[in-house]
Amino acid sequence: MKTLLIVYHSLTGGTRQMAESAAACDEPGVTVRLLRAADAQPSDVLGADGYIFATPENLAAMAGLMKDFFDRTYYKALDRINGRPYATLICAGSDGHNAARQIARISTGWRLRAVADPLIVCTRAQTPEAIAAPKIVSPADLNRCRDLGAALAGGLAAGIF
Repeated sequence: MKTLLIVYHSLTGGTRQMAESAAACDEPGVTVRLLRAADAQPSDVLGADGYIFATPENLAAMAGLMKDFFDRTYYKALDRINGRPYATLICAGSDGHNAARQIARISTGWRLRAVADPLIVCTRAQTPEAIAAPKIVSPADLNRCRDLGAALAGGLAAGIF
């Protein structure tokens, strides 16, 4: 049995919807674990065979609680998860690319293998009210997230990753 770990943070609900959609894959032979970043521990990272990291873009960067997750788990997993596959989900207000670059840099340090380009959903929330408002991710974007989760889980099950 393989394990796909999805670690996410969400304040206004967009990233949570994306992570839940990615977790909705039903791949025989793969257990999907969906954990909030604040709850994820080094043992969760070490016990997984593949990863999806999901974060909102906050001030052109990954969310602080995602950074906290990486801070708490990085050195305990260093050189122990080399070569494992990962993908990234970003719920962005403007473009999300810097948040994706930050996760890619950390994942490079962990020697993980990116198996997909970052999936960025842009909400275009630019006013204080829109930024703080609950987000609703479109069905089309949620399907893209579900497809990414299914592809990663399928690759784990088939031994491709």
